[in-house]
Amino acid sequence: MPARESVLLVWPAGGELKAYRGRCPHVDMPLSDATFNGQTVTCPHHQWGFDGASGKCVTHLVRNALHPYEIRVLGDEIQVDVGPIKPARAGASPPSNPG
Repeated sequence: MPARESVLLVWPAGGELKAYRGRCPHVDMPLSDATFNGQTVTCPHHQWGFDGASGKCVTHLVRNALHPYEIRVLGDEIQVDVGPIKPARAGASPPSNPG
């Protein structure tokens, strides 16, 4: 079973729907409790802010940015491409079925 990727969806004011990796690039903390004011995504852990349209950090003079994912909207479904599925580690066995 592949690992689940955390995805952050935002729709910036006056812009288009964006998808980013759901982890802050500052110290790889989850953005599940981040705030979004229509323009800036703010990480709850250290208050770093990222532009919702570009993903670039807007609160510090650094090159850190949210990692973007490609998205496709088909009807009422949002599809997010999080990249290739990583193979299981060598020696890992599937969970047994206690049935």
